Amino acid sequence: MCKKYMLSLLIVLLFSSIEVMYAQTVEKGPWWPHPIWGAGDQSGGSNWITPKKILEAMTLVKSGKVYELGQVYESEMPLFGKRSYEIKTNPDGPSGGPGGKNQVVFNEEFLATEIGQVGTQFDGPGHIGTRVTFEDGSVNDVYYNGFTGSQMYGPHGLRKLGIENIKPIITKGVLIDIASYKGVEVLANSYEVTLEDVRGAMKKQGLDENVIEDGDAIFFRYGWSKWWGDPKKSNENPPGIGLEVARWVVSKNASMVGSDQYGTEVAPYPNPELSAPVHQYLINHNGIFNLENLKFEELVKDKTYQFLFIFTPIRFKGATGSPGRPIAIK
Repeated sequence: MCKKYMLSLLIVLLFSSIEVMYAQTVEKGPWWPHPIWGAGDQSGGSNWITPKKILEAMTLVKSGKVYELGQVYESEMPLFGKRSYEIKTNPDGPSGGPGGKNQVVFNEEFLATEIGQVGTQFDGPGHIGTRVTFEDGSVNDVYYNGFTGSQMYGPHGLRKLGIENIKPIITKGVLIDIASYKGVEVLANSYEVTLEDVRGAMKKQGLDENVIEDGDAIFFRYGWSKWWGDPKKSNENPPGIGLEVARWVVSKNASMVGSDQYGTEVAPYPNPELSAPVHQYLINHNGIFNLENLKFEELVKDKTYQFLFIFTPIRFKGATGSPGRPIAIK
């Protein structure tokens, strides 16, 4: 191949890549507007939770047994990075009282924390974004459904995509037990769960892949909750899903995902040039939310892999996420 032809080809490829990079505007980009929910939507995957979906999920309840899937919030729990959790109460007596002839007393607390980003935590639509160069050359932070940083950022919470936009999640939950499939108590550090693992685990559990329906919540068990009492181990390079499985999740029209570690995706990501690409792909690009730091041991003990799942994010206006009390009922 002659050098002149090679140079021409390189120039064509260069300008093609530039065209792709700039072919995005406030109105239209590679992941906005959302192909199902359309421009302006701020509810993402929770849109799947319709009355019909809730009634279908309720048919899974046969015994009424309740499983707590969330961890207890406490000062000693593992915290990611420099996040903090401080709860203060009066150590010397009640916060107020006594009052009245009946001598009533009462207690209160002061809580200072990142609200939705500690403990069992729900990542909302305003949590993850991407810095993008628009067609006009301007640089913008773009979030779910094309909302830009200039539309969102404010001193007292996000002006768009706050957690208050998420509808209560009452749906079918599907647990995929990767640790048991691999024959281990806990997956190894930084193990990337493959689609072959997912399908193998479902087959072992007696679940056909087609059991997953629009709006279901898909959960992955890595065995990582074993380290909940050890912050060092809990925060050290957990296993998780990568983009291969994330694409499969999107193809299933899931409302959300979740796992028993702090991010659901493998850390660090095998491609060192990428930072949290699963968060980016699921939340930012597709409006599929992520519930982290769960526990599934009781479900696994009872071989309960499909269940009614209930989680209602607390409506902190402008918040990026939410704490909560996720439960499964069979």
